[in-house]
Amino acid sequence: MPIPKRVETYLKKANKKFDVVAHKTVFTAYDLAQTLKRGLKEIGKTLLVKADKAYVLVVVPASARIDFKKLKKALRAKNVAMVPEKVMVKVLKVKPGALTAFGGLHKLEIIADRGLNKTKEIILQAGSFTDSVRMKVKDFLAMEQAKLASISGTAGYTVPKAKKAKRRSS
Repeated sequence: MPIPKRVETYLKKANKKFDVVAHKTVFTAYDLAQTLKRGLKEIGKTLLVKADKAYVLVVVPASARIDFKKLKKALRAKNVAMVPEKVMVKVLKVKPGALTAFGGLHKLEIIADRGLNKTKEIILQAGSFTDSVRMKVKDFLAMEQAKLASISGTAGYTVPKAKKAKRRSS
């Protein structure tokens, strides 16, 4: 399933350079990193949260997890919670699990973790399980007018390194 036309149109209108990255079907940022043989810090993980009465897209490196105390403080909200997938589908009119990282497309505020700046390029969800978007971090942040904050903690995830085949001597 290629990226949806509305996502492609949105990205082209933003006038920022991007590449569509085709890959096997994946459902998680971790699987995407393994499939593309990329580090988790190069993959953006997008989550929808409800902060008080507003919905907000949160983007963190796939190597991190959201620290809800930090997120609450950054958003100046009394309550912050993950949104169930059923609500996400209803609110954003997307297929289950096919969230994009582009808040402007959904008319939502984006808050991004400062950890994204540790890499030059990022691979982001684009509303497809088989295609993602690669672009410069600075272009993504500028395009989305994302609020930057330290909102994550270490998740302890690592992508296993490929094992080298042992040679037999004869």
